Order: sequence, then structure tokens, then C-alpha cells
Amino acid sequence: MKLSIIIVNYNVRYFLDQCLNSVFRAVKEIPVEIMVVDNNSVDGSLEMVREKYPSVILLENKENTGFSKANNQGMAQAKGEYVLLLNPDTVVEEDTFEKCLKFMDQNPDAGGLGVKMIDGKGNFLPESKRGLPTPAVA
Repeated sequence: MKLSIIIVNYNVRYFLDQCLNSVFRAVKEIPVEIMVVDNNSVDGSLEMVREKYPSVILLENKENTGFSKANNQGMAQAKGEYVLLLNPDTVVEEDTFEKCLKFMDQNPDAGGLGVKMIDGKGNFLPESKRGLPTPAVA
């Protein structure tokens, strides 16, 4: 397994559908597991995932455990060489994962990777370029 993709969901069915649709287009040639950790959604998210994306591993929390704990749940079960924490309101380009995996494979000392993010109108999102978290920054 090359890549584990973990998506935490809480009542964002529409966004999750768009996200998963883009993820499946981008992983055609990549050995991948896609995991949705649902924090007790009541908007039909679970049913939508089961119906439209049956290969997705679905972790169903009976309460909203929060974003961090839900990501940790997914990471504890992930089998991939690399793990991606992906927000459900994200749409990825079809070559994004290939480019990221190529970079990581060519740079074995890299511990993490961030990507340039753009909004729906094509504008750069400055939050995709942050400095390293150091004690001085904190």
C-alpha cells in the first residue's frame, strides 16, 4: 500500500462527495486505501459513502470525537507507506498525488509535505504557505 488517505467528516455530505470524487480520479494508478472517519453525522453522509464509494473504509464514531482524535483513529489503522490527512472540503487535481509521492520518494529525508492551495476561483490561499512551527513562533 503506497498511500493512505484519511478524511474526517462531520455533516458535510456535499463536500465529502465532491472530495471523494476528485480523490478517486487522482488515484487511478496508485495503490491506495481511502478512509473516512465520520464523527456521528446526521446528514446522510454515511449512506452516501456506502452507496457511491463502497471501497472506502468507513469508521463510524457514535459521538463527535473531534478532528484530532478522528485523524488519530484513521492513522492507527492506516497501512500506507505515506499518510495524507485530507479535509473533506478539498478537491484535488488528477496529478496531485502522483507529484507528491514522486517528491517524497525522491527525498527520503523529508518528513512531511504541503501543497500550494487555491480557492474555487483560482486564487492562491496564503494559509498553504506557513512557516515551520518553532518555539519562537508559538
